[in-house]
Amino acid sequence: MEITLSQGLLLALMTFICGIDAVWEAFFIFRPIVVCFFTGIILGDVQLGLAAGAVCELTYVGLTTVGGTVPPNPLVAGVMTTVLAYTSGVPVATALGLSLPFALLMQYINIFFNSTFSGVMSKLDDYAAKGETGPFVRTITWMGLVVALSYAIVIFLSAYAIQEPISAFVNSFPAWLVHGFEVAGGLLPGVGLGLLLRIMLKTENVGYLFIGFLIASFLPLQNVLPIAIAGAAVAIIGYVNDKNKIIPGDTGGDDDGGI
Repeated sequence: MEITLSQGLLLALMTFICGIDAVWEAFFIFRPIVVCFFTGIILGDVQLGLAAGAVCELTYVGLTTVGGTVPPNPLVAGVMTTVLAYTSGVPVATALGLSLPFALLMQYINIFFNSTFSGVMSKLDDYAAKGETGPFVRTITWMGLVVALSYAIVIFLSAYAIQEPISAFVNSFPAWLVHGFEVAGGLLPGVGLGLLLRIMLKTENVGYLFIGFLIASFLPLQNVLPIAIAGAAVAIIGYVNDKNKIIPGDTGGDDDGGI
């Protein structure tokens, strides 16, 4: 399927808005699970957008900015995963692997902007020291708009302007290479979850992880909603039990002899 000019412009506009949020991190609509859904609406295939969003979000959920590091861009990865699956007809897992070069391209563009805008920080410090809120806000605003515009340009060029060469390039792959991308794309969500667990997992919660894996893998469930409900119930029980625990030594009263 081909992307029309109107769809390309809508994708660019959507990416521009989400790009602003990616800079300021206000509503987190730049996450793949949201971006892919919007992309699916624009392309007229919401189911594809939801599937791409679930896989892509799980892949990039553990990639966070630490210090000055810039990870592969999840916004562009989400849009291009959906676009490639739509235009080339490849599975979502394959499209996820193929979207990585676009995510890396936006990563390098963001590194360029971070390096360039570092020269403006001293000016912002001066504005803040003098209490000049107007110039401070204007500078922050145009910096964010420039970065968001670069998102829109990358998506418009990748999704619409050069969609035919990209589709022809993808369709020229032999079957074994496409299968390789599909396998790699299927492994990426596991990598993303592993990165997240490396940060968040506690020893006392490992048992819950195995229980969830057992239920999801071996029980004939149509979807993950029952698992989510069971997990929420366990979380509520744990929260209530922790809240009701009596702190050692805090039994009330100061009379050691009792009554």
